[in-house]
Amino acid sequence: MRINKFISHNTNYSRREADELIKTGRVSINGRIISDLSTDIKDGDKVRIGSRLVKLKKEFSVILYNKPKGELVTKRDDRGRRTIYDSLPRGFSKFISIGRLDFASEGLLLLTDAPAIAQALMDSDIEREYYLKIKGNITEQAINAMREGFFAKDATKGAHAKTKQISMEFKPFLAYRIISQSGGYTRLKVIINEGQNRELRRFFGYFDLEVMDLKRVSFGRVSLDQLGEGKWRYFTNSEYDDLRDFLKQNKVRY
Repeated sequence: MRINKFISHNTNYSRREADELIKTGRVSINGRIISDLSTDIKDGDKVRIGSRLVKLKKEFSVILYNKPKGELVTKRDDRGRRTIYDSLPRGFSKFISIGRLDFASEGLLLLTDAPAIAQALMDSDIEREYYLKIKGNITEQAINAMREGFFAKDATKGAHAKTKQISMEFKPFLAYRIISQSGGYTRLKVIINEGQNRELRRFFGYFDLEVMDLKRVSFGRVSLDQLGEGKWRYFTNSEYDDLRDFLKQNKVRY
């Protein structure tokens, strides 16, 4: 594991802050000051920041937050817009979001103080369930794409205006159900098992269908249930048990 990643995983320092500590000569491995940012950590190495030993983090916390529309999933915004950290208690300022919901989306967002766990869950194929309201009627072409998946050479409709990702490979949806089609709008439920950048907005945008409302209601066996908008809670014991099973099966070190 790269030294800056090791430090960020096991302390409250970010990787960028860890790099600065290394550059200023405050980090040592087995008693030797290091300056090379590409240094790797091996099992049994003793890492110190100053005189303080960096201990492997063996416990972690995960919270579920019901994100409202109009909040950004970021630490700070250069335009002064509200972020999730403005709403969450100050003690969660170092927690990392597991995936994102864009400014206009709402619903279930998981956050953790263990970066390795956040990355493992983001990269996983765990099911994500969403409710959508779309402007327009779902075409047969879009239904076939939900069933079979497809590659879009230009997947920028529905993406952020400054996106650098132009094309996108869409996997088949695990499930979908059209709830209603009336008044020029379609409401549906979809279940997917990946979380690419604005994936659902891009998917439907390819078919000239605009996503008006998007709400994530579950991530695996973790569900919003009755959690109110803007509210948060810790994982339950059974949710922690499920997560530990996942980490063990996937050999995730944290």
